[in-house]
Amino acid sequence: MEDILIECAPGISGDMLLGAFYDLGVPKKVIEQPLIDLGLKDLYNLDFKESESLSIRGIKARVENIDCDSKQRNWGSIKELILNGHLEIKLQQLIYKVFESLANAEGKVHGIKSEDVHFHEIGAIDSLVDIIGVCAALNYLNPKKVYCNEPMLGKGFVQTEHGKLSVPPPAVIELIRKTNIKVISSFESIEGELSTPTGIALLANLVDYLQPPSKYSINSYGVGIGNLKFPFPNLVRVYKITSFEDSSINQQINPKYEEISVQEAWIDDQTPEDISNFVEQLRNEGAYDVSYQAINMKKNRIGFSIQAILPKDKREYFRRLWFDYSNTIGVRERIQSRWILLRRRGECSTTFGKIKVKQTLKPDGSITMKPENDEVLRLKLDYKKSTEEIRKIIEESSTKFKAFENWK
Repeated sequence: MEDILIECAPGISGDMLLGAFYDLGVPKKVIEQPLIDLGLKDLYNLDFKESESLSIRGIKARVENIDCDSKQRNWGSIKELILNGHLEIKLQQLIYKVFESLANAEGKVHGIKSEDVHFHEIGAIDSLVDIIGVCAALNYLNPKKVYCNEPMLGKGFVQTEHGKLSVPPPAVIELIRKTNIKVISSFESIEGELSTPTGIALLANLVDYLQPPSKYSINSYGVGIGNLKFPFPNLVRVYKITSFEDSSINQQINPKYEEISVQEAWIDDQTPEDISNFVEQLRNEGAYDVSYQAINMKKNRIGFSIQAILPKDKREYFRRLWFDYSNTIGVRERIQSRWILLRRRGECSTTFGKIKVKQTLKPDGSITMKPENDEVLRLKLDYKKSTEEIRKIIEESSTKFKAFENWK
């Protein structure tokens, strides 16, 4: 199974991405079938034309609006359309996620509930075709992973249904903030909207890694051409690649061997409050873990045994913390080895929405995933369910995982 790499060069829009997928070899029938299933086939004409941008060839996707009603669609009507359509479940979820993120972003910037958002550009038939078509193309290709590079946003102003707005528009800013997408600032004076709300929403929901793999081979590619004219090619490339990211990870020893420092002391002349504050300080300063317990010490005094596990190269720094912020007059220290499984943090979509989770890579190559405990406690309080019920619902409804970091 191949991976997909989306190259924003320099930005991203739905129609450019759609053209690139068609150029990559996704049949037009695949792109249009979900639109037919949703009852939209009589509202548009979709053409893919050979084009170029500053002598670089590619495909331009053009959607002609023949929607006679040209009605304004809100999130409620689009949601009903998606959920009641006869779509494959995986494809339905992809499409739903993109529109939901747009509705949430629009609701945030306008100060209203997402359910009350009335789409303008996003609810237009060309945007519906772009979003649904791109999701259908990706579902058809069924890549193992989807990568992309950081897009540029542009500058200046863009004309919208809300009037003239500065670039990037508010919805793009909110999408980037909510999904932690990294963007690139341009050092050139580029006037124009390089990345649209539709393009950013597609990246935010369909991409697994917001950076290209460190090593890969290119098997084939497609080029989508944009409508705007710039002093550089305005295009998006989509590559089918073979990524060697996982193979390089798996070549590491798993479990991974490393050396750590263990520092500990017994203290019998500080209050429990002071001890608690000091333990928290050790954690905040970068200790891997800290444990402490009450113990009986000399003269039958109750004291505390504190043990900190920390990076070996920071042991000198932590020694100073012991002597500066606790009453101890001595610290025991040793270098110790440990074996740890590779792990990474990320998020996945569930019945409760997006939640933070942690994946662990087992020695046999299998991956286990569990929600962060803070998320479980939050959901337990919000939904008045037991911890076991929350964990079961998360496990049963978890869909696509998006990593925030590489295996480490």
